[in-house]
Amino acid sequence: MQALRLARPRATLRPYARSITATASGHASAASPASSSSSGVIPLSNVEAQWEQLSADEQLTVHQQLEEIQKKDWNTLSLDEKKAAYYVAFGPHGPRRPANPPGTTLKIALGTAAGIAAAGVLFLAIRSTAPPPPKTISKEWEEAANQRALDQKMNPISGISSEGYSGKGFVTHK
Repeated sequence: MQALRLARPRATLRPYARSITATASGHASAASPASSSSSGVIPLSNVEAQWEQLSADEQLTVHQQLEEIQKKDWNTLSLDEKKAAYYVAFGPHGPRRPANPPGTTLKIALGTAAGIAAAGVLFLAIRSTAPPPPKTISKEWEEAANQRALDQKMNPISGISSEGYSGKGFVTHK
């Protein structure tokens, strides 16, 4: 019952709650908002299917009906009444409605795939119009740079000109 109180908006229910308590005590007039808006008892047998089609007044009536029912012993409540109380308190409606309706995951996946494909096509289009790589990015040029570094004794302590050096030097191509 506490969850039901937390799940519904309080500001809109206060005038109706006063009129219901007045109706229950026998001091209400015939023109009270609760007696004019509620045409009768709404069946709780399938609240899950009916909830979206109910008007705000009918949803309020169901809330009030469930409040009264939940004051009874929970062992005496029917399974439909328990299901209705749970659905109204915690069901996927109002602020608990799923942010993404069913089928959104497929749309997101297809959109992402289309974005990646468009980026690939754009990359290949730009790459096809690009000039050839410079002549300094070749294996022969890098081997010549290694030979020049050895001739100039570049970095003799730990580099290419040091004793026992076994690295590739400036060669990055295979």
